[in-house]
Amino acid sequence: MAKKDIKAKKGFTIIEVVLVLAIAGLIFLMVFVALPALQRSQRDTQRREDMARFMTQLENYKSNNSGKIPNLNQGAWDTFKNDYLLTDDDDFIDPDGTRYTFGGGCELSSSSTCSSTRFSSPVEPGAGMSWEQNKHKIYVYTKARCDGEKAVYAGDSPYLVAIRFKLEGGGIYCGNV
Repeated sequence: MAKKDIKAKKGFTIIEVVLVLAIAGLIFLMVFVALPALQRSQRDTQRREDMARFMTQLENYKSNNSGKIPNLNQGAWDTFKNDYLLTDDDDFIDPDGTRYTFGGGCELSSSSTCSSTRFSSPVEPGAGMSWEQNKHKIYVYTKARCDGEKAVYAGDSPYLVAIRFKLEGGGIYCGNV
């Protein structure tokens, strides 16, 4: 029997190369689609941690001031921020590098409406406004507690406080003090 000269072909076929490139392209596409959402989620996690820190410092303020919260005017909240949140050369800033502001809120009444507005505007975070219009604003409600994302009337005690903040990824963070 004569041996046939068989040449072994080395390398990949064009179909194999295209298939590998297509799979790699899909992986890169998934990473680039998921990356912005992951970054938004990380920033919102930092914002939640900042709001928890804010609420802790508000509790400290209340315990040092016979259970009272800062006065209803903008300057009192800025003083609170400087005296309680910015201690030890610390910053109280959004993950994007911008300082948080106290942008609205009110004292809730038994009719669950705002009886007196505080700060610059009673505008609700997320009330038909974009993220850009609401970002960095902390909304403070007295005589209130959180019910999901909303601040609702919780009794006539001015010591009950709800804090609300719009999240970049959607929704509103609401916490009780």
